[in-house]
Amino acid sequence: MTSEVRQKAALAQDAAAIMNRLTTEQKNTALLHMADALLSGQAAIIEANALDLQRGREQGTSPSLLDRLALNGDRVAAIAEGLRQIVGLPDPVGELLEHFDRPNGLKVEKVRVPIGVIGMIYEARPNVTVDAAGLCLKTGNSVVLRGGSAAIESNRKIVEVLKAALGETAMPADAIQLIEDSDRASVNEMLKLNGLLDVVIPRGGASLIRNVVENATVPVIETGAGICHTFVDASADFDMASAIAFNAKVQRPSVCNSMETLLVHEAFAEKHLVRLADRFIQAGIELRGCERTTSLLASAKPATDEDYGTEYNDYIMNIRVVSDLDAALDHISRFGTKHSECIVTGNAQNADRFIHEVDAAAVYHNASTRFTDGFEFGFGAEIGISTQKLHARGPMGLPALTSTKYRVFGNGQIRG
Repeated sequence: MTSEVRQKAALAQDAAAIMNRLTTEQKNTALLHMADALLSGQAAIIEANALDLQRGREQGTSPSLLDRLALNGDRVAAIAEGLRQIVGLPDPVGELLEHFDRPNGLKVEKVRVPIGVIGMIYEARPNVTVDAAGLCLKTGNSVVLRGGSAAIESNRKIVEVLKAALGETAMPADAIQLIEDSDRASVNEMLKLNGLLDVVIPRGGASLIRNVVENATVPVIETGAGICHTFVDASADFDMASAIAFNAKVQRPSVCNSMETLLVHEAFAEKHLVRLADRFIQAGIELRGCERTTSLLASAKPATDEDYGTEYNDYIMNIRVVSDLDAALDHISRFGTKHSECIVTGNAQNADRFIHEVDAAAVYHNASTRFTDGFEFGFGAEIGISTQKLHARGPMGLPALTSTKYRVFGNGQIRG
């Protein structure tokens, strides 16, 4: 008997052949129908979401995770608006990237094409279901969605609404598939679907991403895990450093581009660390630090290597006092996840070294790491933030969901 995973992936593959023939206008029309359907179906979606929330409370899910899971009228409207924004973005499919003529008369073009069938494996937030579907469909891909069990009722209803909307358009409803089996085995099966899935994109916590990367035979675009640092150099302006570091940690601690460790030059720390840390303490941040930090801050707990290697996504922050730029670079090289790193400095030479030597998807001089985001970079919505180096890196907008094809035109040439 064919499993749910394999059956739905096969349906998505069949639909991909049709997706490849759709025009930009047809794709945009389908996305607008989906947006309208979310609004007209919001009562049913919120009702389904209430079942997920009730189950979450019964299972002791934290308030912060319940908030990420929760849907209401405003949030459904925002999700629908996200689809409308995708409609307004340029369609990368068919874009001519380069062209050249060969001495034998062959004319060669390199163009963007859909990847094919994309598998998305993600956790609690039901908005990801719509974001992922919208981005994949805009780029002519089919998508197989496998969300977390915490949002299964919400995701089931959302996909039902979206597929019904596609029934009124040229886009095949089978281009969206939701894996409803919440057993971890369904994830592991997706990871081995070579020939049916062209790529898998995990979006969630470190353990989910690690499981996908370590066990997939299908190609993977690795996203997400963010142990991000802000290094405050000796020459940093206090007000600027305070504003950037506070924003990087406190504005939204639960996301992957938030700061987990604040590195502070020893000269700056002697003058300003107590005052700098006080703002975090007043915001309810638990501080953990090195010996020099705890000697300056009575409220800071000792930090371990395990702490420096942890993505908290919470109101917890490490502080480490370092002797110079080299020490900061060494710490980032050891504990960073190649996501987003920042230096706050008035020293142009140090800024240049940091920008060029730090190996990360996004490197900042005098700006918060919270800007690592598809919308903030002007890409519109994003499928995730890639921390790998192949094909796509950093915030992944529509072009990252395409591959390329060479189109070669001749008039009878043969190779001798």
